[in-house]
Amino acid sequence: MKINQDTVLRGRSVMLVPYTAAHVPRYHEWMQSEELQRLTASEPLSLEQEYEMQRSWREDTDKCTFIVLDAAQWPGQAEESCMVGDVNLFLTNSEDPTLGELEIMIAEPSYRGRGFGKEATLMMMSYGVRTLGITKFEAKIGQENEASICMFKKLHFEEVAVNSVFQEVTLRLDVSDQQRQWLLEQTNHVEEKSYTELKQPAGVLETSQ
Repeated sequence: MKINQDTVLRGRSVMLVPYTAAHVPRYHEWMQSEELQRLTASEPLSLEQEYEMQRSWREDTDKCTFIVLDAAQWPGQAEESCMVGDVNLFLTNSEDPTLGELEIMIAEPSYRGRGFGKEATLMMMSYGVRTLGITKFEAKIGQENEASICMFKKLHFEEVAVNSVFQEVTLRLDVSDQQRQWLLEQTNHVEEKSYTELKQPAGVLETSQ
């Protein structure tokens, strides 16, 4: 999605930056993990396929993707070394553009259980509500991924379906006025910045896109 190609969202623990070609090698490395493939219901891709996926995600109007960086390290260090995971919002229902499907992946094991996934998810939800007009969120999570299911329930999502074939749980949140106010309060510390301006001084990520 081109709308966020120059958007950085700065939180307390995480920075959300657009997914660029320079992030692909590290992302590809993550996705060789059988554990991550299982948790994200993903098939391993070749590096070239991963580059093609990154390009298509940037162009597609129904996919909004941010890479999650450690805010304590970036800006300053090369982005690839600060990468923690990614967060995605898919507008999968052509008949209802206000419905967004959320995915969060904290790929680096040392960052799990430390609130990075929660903050990144809240920041993406706030961005979806404010910028993309989302009023309903869904998350489809493997039944074995108890930590992720628990996190979404803490964010007021409710379990609405279980698919025994795919061993997947669907959780949903309808953003009422009260939920919207709560969400914006949870993210009132978040700042929106220009990616171009932030990355240039450090001289990192000059890879052509």
